[in-house]
Amino acid sequence: MHLAINVLQSVMVKRDTRIDIYIENSNEFAKPILTYLRKLVHHGCPDVIETIKWGFPNFEYKGRMCYMAAFKGHCSFGFWKAPLIKNLDSNKKIVEGGMGNIGKIKSMEDLPDTNLFLFYIHEAARLNDENIKLPRQKKTITKDQPMESADFLRSLEKNELAKSNYEDFTLAQKRDYIEWVCEAKTKKTKVSRISTAIKWISEGKSHNWKYMAK
Repeated sequence: MHLAINVLQSVMVKRDTRIDIYIENSNEFAKPILTYLRKLVHHGCPDVIETIKWGFPNFEYKGRMCYMAAFKGHCSFGFWKAPLIKNLDSNKKIVEGGMGNIGKIKSMEDLPDTNLFLFYIHEAARLNDENIKLPRQKKTITKDQPMESADFLRSLEKNELAKSNYEDFTLAQKRDYIEWVCEAKTKKTKVSRISTAIKWISEGKSHNWKYMAK
């Protein structure tokens, strides 16, 4: 990474103390990663506002911009409008696996080049500046969603809060819930999982919320 950490130390403003607590409660390997990511976001977008949503740190600038999270063995970082950010998918550091767009971050070495990361942050801020929105997703079951998910989706339609929260989830977060429901081996288990999923989604929680910051 070309930009030294100490260059970023003067940009920390508009702190949310809940994120301080989140980082402090994370595993030791995650603390420097989350601290650096936080500073990098502020450096790339000085007017960003910190908050906690769905149990993990979010950064807002004229709307949702990006987020980060800590799990047992890795950290994740993602942009809410990732499909619209130029060259994001072409970066060799962007890999499959884990929530977010950077793959599973287990050490500082797993992060993209700092200048490139700043470019992504600038692009994310520009998209919000220009009020460019993601295309609305169709609410029908697609080929990528097994038919077994129909009961789950119908239950979502009956709960306005859960439905609204679910629509704001990333594609990966939605897939986690659908796969969890579809993996149930009995009807009783499936019904139980749907009920639990609706409850968690109503509370703004992703399927993996229990494993964050542990």
